[in-house]
Amino acid sequence: MTADTAAIREPGRSASVFVAGVDRLARPHALPRAPCSTCHLRHCCVPAGLSPAQVEGLDRLPFSRRRVQLGGTLYEPGDVFKCLYAVRNGMFKSCVTLEDGRQQVTGFHLPGELLGLDGVATGRYASSATALEDSEICAIPYADLRTTSSADLELQGAIARLMSREIVREHSLMLMLGSMSAEERLAAFLLSLSTRMKVRGFSPIEFHLRMSRADIGSFLGLKLETVSRTFTSLVRQRLLHVDKKHVRILDLHLLRSALDMRTSPLRAAGPHGDGRRR
Repeated sequence: MTADTAAIREPGRSASVFVAGVDRLARPHALPRAPCSTCHLRHCCVPAGLSPAQVEGLDRLPFSRRRVQLGGTLYEPGDVFKCLYAVRNGMFKSCVTLEDGRQQVTGFHLPGELLGLDGVATGRYASSATALEDSEICAIPYADLRTTSSADLELQGAIARLMSREIVREHSLMLMLGSMSAEERLAAFLLSLSTRMKVRGFSPIEFHLRMSRADIGSFLGLKLETVSRTFTSLVRQRLLHVDKKHVRILDLHLLRSALDMRTSPLRAAGPHGDGRRR
């Protein structure tokens, strides 16, 4: 993809550095292309379920691979929608701005997951996407993806599945709004991370939380003090070992027992769901 088809905002940079969608400061972070056909994440990203020939078709799309520094922003609410972004390495958070100006965290995105789907409907992004660590993304021009998929029903189906997954996730989160205690919400959040880590070949029981406790609270609809207190409660129950941001799940079965999985919408959300209650 050419430099003017996607913009990546660096930490502390204002929107004034953008001219016609070009962030001149982001250009040094462009990286060599990584074809979908050889990507280690193809089983959980856009190519999932496609034939080798169809994946080779994706390889011909003019996408780019870019590095985003900790705190760098891919897009802000209201920016013109041009690209979908697939996380290759690292982690991002998405946020919406409430009427009173506060930021509400709406999701955390791991390698193989897509960012920017909220721009398809109106042609402008409805949220922001910010790197929680030094990360890499593949920027996929949506116009090119749509043109390619128009002649391939299976690729259309793959894109529809990605969008449907987001709809299911949002419905699942809404079901949590009035049905979970603070402890259940945090357990659901950790179990969701565990499942998604396992799908990506990482440890499902030991991981580093790149997001802050405040971000977790915003995502789960809990005050910072409640998040800290709930972590402490799960540690006292010997369900977790926590060392600052490093978490080790001591007993997955017992943690699942702390959350009533018979009624939890996490089952409907699948391995990409994010347990959240506002």
